[in-house]
Amino acid sequence: MASLEAFVGWLDGLLWGVPMLVALAAVGLFLMVGLHFIPLRKIPAAFALMRHPSPGAGDISSFQALMTALAATVGTGNIAGVATAIYLGGPGALFYMWLIALVGMATKYSEAVAAIAYREVDDMGNHVGGPMYYIKNGVGKKFPLLAAVLAPAFAIFTALAGFGIGNGVQANTVAHAMDVNFGVPVIVSGLVMMVGTGLVLIGGIKRIGEVASALVPAMIIFYLGAGLIILIINYAAIPEAFALVLHHAFEPAAASGGFAGATVAAAMRFGIARGVFSNEAGLGSAPIAHAAAKTNDPIQQGLIGMLGTFIDTIIVCSMTGLVILTSGHWDSGATGAELTSQAFSATLGYGNAIVAISLALFAYTTLLGWSYYGERAVAYLFGTRAIMPYRIVWVLMIPIGAMTSLDFMWLLADVLNAMMAIPNLIALVILAPGIFEMTRNYWAKGGITTGD
Repeated sequence: MASLEAFVGWLDGLLWGVPMLVALAAVGLFLMVGLHFIPLRKIPAAFALMRHPSPGAGDISSFQALMTALAATVGTGNIAGVATAIYLGGPGALFYMWLIALVGMATKYSEAVAAIAYREVDDMGNHVGGPMYYIKNGVGKKFPLLAAVLAPAFAIFTALAGFGIGNGVQANTVAHAMDVNFGVPVIVSGLVMMVGTGLVLIGGIKRIGEVASALVPAMIIFYLGAGLIILIINYAAIPEAFALVLHHAFEPAAASGGFAGATVAAAMRFGIARGVFSNEAGLGSAPIAHAAAKTNDPIQQGLIGMLGTFIDTIIVCSMTGLVILTSGHWDSGATGAELTSQAFSATLGYGNAIVAISLALFAYTTLLGWSYYGERAVAYLFGTRAIMPYRIVWVLMIPIGAMTSLDFMWLLADVLNAMMAIPNLIALVILAPGIFEMTRNYWAKGGITTGD
């Protein structure tokens, strides 16, 4: 077992090393330039469109598709991941987290466009899509042999990764937070989550979309509201916080307090890595949810889809980072959720409870969102008959994950996430000319007028 863990650790370091981070950033920048920076220029239009999208075929509304994607995306990375990036890379890591999110908006836009353009209807009448389908139906037209390898590979990696990052890790996070902060036994949290998740999964994507559209906005508002109160109280420290971010993005951060110091390279590496871990741009997970949207317009869903990265990183992660920096605890030597709890509690006496509740909600919704991703991956590989057995196994794994030490599972899930990104990034580069053309034609015809 020790040798297996050592090998997976080595593979994790290789896959999430500089080449992968460069590839994610380069593909995002390539898509952003090819799209003439539309993902940045059309942010107001995208928010307006989210309220009034054009109707079409599908299973859930465009808003519900975005909330389902956000359910899986807004998770532990927004609370623990940001703190870890600052702990390892210093305040400058936040700058590179913003940077990878901005180029990641082009990636997420392209993923959602391709998800609608190349989706299918399965034998149960559901609209299904995502990387395995746009590889099969898009890349397959140009490179059939390549598609025959990449599509099932992505589905396999997704199905396996789901049980790690989407199930066991999330269940364990919720159970631990409830136990430490409120004294709720781990087994109780595991069983409650098992029942709650099972009741949602019975209804499929429609039920997941309904729950996500109610729960995700509420939990984000709750977390942002608490963070905003802290920033209002600490308003005098906000300019200094931004100064720290911008200064240490280009200058090393010296050791101070419990902070060991960080180079610019460390700020860049951990900012990009934790940013991608949080918003999942390039991993190919979110387009699986967007493929179910009730729309016939790939470009409109692309605009809505890119908001997932904007909301996740530019809004939620930024709130975590600014609370940590304005609290004066960023160099305390604490890391992860502990650092975020310290920062919230420094201003609000009940800050640790806010972080614990937010962490539990973020992790639970991630569990719901990833259940759908894994379900669709398994259905792609084995047909719709595999959906119900998969749901049963998924639900039964929740209490096991809640009670089990998951250090190795974290590592393995990290490796599988990176392996998901490889076929997805290759597909996006190959499909990019078509995505660029669809986008040009859309805006040449006037595009949307609401909020533009």
